[in-house]
Amino acid sequence: MKADDASLSRLMALAQRGDRPAYAALLKACSAWLGRYFARRTAPCHLDDLVQETLMSMHGKLASYDPSRPFLPWLAAIARYRWVDHLRRVYRAAEVGLDEDVSVAGGQESVAARLSLDGLLACLPPSQAQVIELVRIEGLSVAEAASRSGQSEALVKVNVHRGLRKLSALIEEAE
Repeated sequence: MKADDASLSRLMALAQRGDRPAYAALLKACSAWLGRYFARRTAPCHLDDLVQETLMSMHGKLASYDPSRPFLPWLAAIARYRWVDHLRRVYRAAEVGLDEDVSVAGGQESVAARLSLDGLLACLPPSQAQVIELVRIEGLSVAEAASRSGQSEALVKVNVHRGLRKLSALIEEAE
């Protein structure tokens, strides 16, 4: 089924009247549309959560939809609000409290870079993020990182390689 506005409006009107198959088809089409919508706006590791949150909000607002009006702008408005809420949560979680006696060397650019790096590392499995932090950021040897992380040296090498490859893919997708 093509997810055009007329088809989605018709499915939504049927869903409002209790047609379960129409509602299932509507959710499937909306899920695909929302996936494309959020893919350009957020990191891939947050995509599924945003789609699900938006579908839940859409379900809660089911009765507020007017079938005489276009469907996609209505859905896009709900998606935008969920995206803004997501950004607020991400930025709140990224806030770092600084002690008064700590000075920031390098200014705002280094703080912004560190927050961006922490956000990217959060998208990786913890074992990969930990060894990338140890080997590539702190400059430890593979043997030192292995003893500190509890992983074998071979696993440290594999996790660094796979983690860096995934980070590269995330950055390319974001651009």
